[in-house]
Amino acid sequence: MSIRIDIISAVPQLLTSPLTESILKRAQERGLADIRVHDLRSYAHDKHRTVDHPPYGGGAGMILKPEPLFECIEALKAERTYDEVIYVTADGERFDQRSANRLSLLSNIIILCGHYKGIDERVRQALVTRELSIGDYVLTGGELAAAVITDAVVRLIPGVINDGESALTDSFQDGLLDAPSYTRPPEFRGMTVPEVLLGGNHAAIAAWRDEQRRTKTEQRRKDLLP
Repeated sequence: MSIRIDIISAVPQLLTSPLTESILKRAQERGLADIRVHDLRSYAHDKHRTVDHPPYGGGAGMILKPEPLFECIEALKAERTYDEVIYVTADGERFDQRSANRLSLLSNIIILCGHYKGIDERVRQALVTRELSIGDYVLTGGELAAAVITDAVVRLIPGVINDGESALTDSFQDGLLDAPSYTRPPEFRGMTVPEVLLGGNHAAIAAWRDEQRRTKTEQRRKDLLP
């Protein structure tokens, strides 16, 4: 199984490092993910490569114009069928682990990064199939949010993480936060590893971790509990 993600951005340089290091780099090297970044200015036809304009009706900020966005997305759609065209925006649906799980099962995704004050509403009406937000705050553009979504999705593709069980036991996968983790040495500056983790009794360890996960969730995120 593999996934292709096409990211459209007016500032593609913001995505260079996040998409070419660590797990995302390995996923692409293994052929499990194909991540392409498209410079929106390549679809502007004036000498200044203009992709934005002040909003009709006045007001602060600049709006990404519809022409380059339509042209870019339609060019991509002419090459393959996309399961989703996602616009990352502060007023979108909240992105969470369940969203990442669903998207990881798809084959082809477009992620559209807003910038400045947003994008022309006609793009949202005609082309966008889902709108996602990574939190109740505003970023300068959608590039960082697109990188977050891409990372969360790609790491779930089988084979991307060497230990596949690791992704399945992450926080939020079953509605609970993850349990505390320890590694060597067993004692450090007077702080010790819980004895149960050193005993080799896997049933006892599983029970301890389950109890710890529920306790942490109760303390930190009661809203996740039924």
